[in-house]
Amino acid sequence: MLLGLMGGLCCAVSSSAQEAPASGAGASEQDLVKATQNPVANLISVPFQDNLDLGIGPFHRARNTLNIQPVIPVPLTERWLLVNRLILPLVWQPNAAADTGGTFGLGDTSATFFISPRKPGALIWGVGPALLLPTATADVLGTGKWSVGPSIVALLQPDPWTFGVLANNVWSAFGSGDRPAVNQLLLQYFINYNLPKGWYLTSAPILTANWKADSDAWVVPFGGGVGKVFKLGRQPLNGSVSAFWNAVRPDAAPDWQLRAQLSFLFPEGKPGQQAPPAPPH
Repeated sequence: MLLGLMGGLCCAVSSSAQEAPASGAGASEQDLVKATQNPVANLISVPFQDNLDLGIGPFHRARNTLNIQPVIPVPLTERWLLVNRLILPLVWQPNAAADTGGTFGLGDTSATFFISPRKPGALIWGVGPALLLPTATADVLGTGKWSVGPSIVALLQPDPWTFGVLANNVWSAFGSGDRPAVNQLLLQYFINYNLPKGWYLTSAPILTANWKADSDAWVVPFGGGVGKVFKLGRQPLNGSVSAFWNAVRPDAAPDWQLRAQLSFLFPEGKPGQQAPPAPPH
């Protein structure tokens, strides 16, 4: 699906870039690469991230989640920036007790709001609230609870690297009385090594912990992939593909995850600057 589209786009654009005359596009791509890896950069983006989970449950089923993740930064003052990030998941969830059938629909929506300095030092950071909204169209696709908690992101970008971490923990505040309470952690570290012509190597696994679980609370993946910032006509895009193995997981969790992401980028001013407006992945 998105994985195949990504491969075709990257190959086509890579080929056309080699034929294009030198006009500063290479430098622009490198600036955009750094900006896409910075959760509070001057960059509006609309990522489409497709996650294919493999080996779920006793029948080794597959689950697919397409996350639509608009990121819109808004300058508050000359010193501070508000970065607004939504994640709207479209989920195909297989039946847990059968080898056929499943449920498709919208999952719970995540909303995160980071306050960040517009002109940070070597350490770039943001902090703010994280919300989990019970927008799921079926019980199996969501928690049925309104949940809230703190979120933080911090990163360093010593050329040609990016090292960072993003974390939040949410607790259920109210919602359906017959659904379990929510107390869950999301922790994502990201490591990128930037290569010439907009290419980069990346590792950005998402670790989760369900503190309400009786046992096997953690899902801990390891893996990585490759990506490239390129242009399709005048539209800057950021594409990447990755694979992750869940080294620690509950029995019902997937063995593997394949991730493909395509982001539409809308830089304002010069890419990579901190002045007016936005973030990673």
